[in-house]
Amino acid sequence: MGAILNGLALHGGVRPVGSTFLIFSDYMRPPIRLAALCRLPVIYAFSHDSIGLGEDGPTHQPIEQLAALRAIPDLVVLRPADATETVEAWRAAIGHQSGPVALVLTRQKVGVIDRTRYAPANGLRLGAYVLADAPAGKPALVLIGSGSEVELVLGAYERLSAAGIATRAVSMPSMELFARQPQAYRDAVIPPGVGARLAVEAASPQPWYRWVGDRGVVLAIERFGASAPYQRIYQELGLTVENVVLRAADPGPSARGSVRAAPSRAAPLLSPTSRTPKLPPHRPRRPRSPAAAAGPGARALRPRARRAPACSAASPAAR
Repeated sequence: MGAILNGLALHGGVRPVGSTFLIFSDYMRPPIRLAALCRLPVIYAFSHDSIGLGEDGPTHQPIEQLAALRAIPDLVVLRPADATETVEAWRAAIGHQSGPVALVLTRQKVGVIDRTRYAPANGLRLGAYVLADAPAGKPALVLIGSGSEVELVLGAYERLSAAGIATRAVSMPSMELFARQPQAYRDAVIPPGVGARLAVEAASPQPWYRWVGDRGVVLAIERFGASAPYQRIYQELGLTVENVVLRAADPGPSARGSVRAAPSRAAPLLSPTSRTPKLPPHRPRRPRSPAAAAGPGARALRPRARRAPACSAASPAAR
């Protein structure tokens, strides 16, 4: 499919769009990389973007795929948080003509963000934007999320703000677009003077360390998923509002606005011993004779005598 999309883009006259599960982007990596290398305006719509797809299990639950796509130069990855951001993501994808775009969409139900309370979704075009801010725009803590985990970020923002911790909630649907913005805008969204940052994403944490800095924390997944309803998987792996608050909130006086990283109290679905079957120790077998290998009652095989060739280079007939 990826090669066909590239051919359509090179032919011209159409805007090629292809769709499949995000986990299968691994199979398409060579044509995706080639599209980025050639700056072809191909659009990939990847669905089932995380452990949220549930009972299909770890074979179909992407973990490292987002990080792998974000590592491809000149490929723009868009992971919208809700329906309103998805509309803006399609708008941004169609308007992007200088390379391929990967739209990464969820499978599970995601609520629509109330834009009368939070910032409008057109901030997606900038890669990241402030959804909700601290009083006077001076946060002591910055929460960042993408896709379906923005819902967790907003839930934690409400609880921390109610506890008196000056918190900012940021939606970052595209690291690539955000990295292309002027430094002044990036500093306005993620203030360099605020080292207390927490990023949340149901995927590998690797791409987030650039944005949280040395003092920041990434709440992500560093193992394979499991087969279960997505609500339970999120809870077992610590991707909940409660765990975001636990990792961010200082149990001391909230006026200080400080944060700490707390270990997750969620128990994994699979214990380390059950994930890997225990194999018996390897015992090398003793070599057996051909007769013993053939079994009882079998005739022993005698080596066939080699016959001289009827015509050789040294014979008169050959000459």
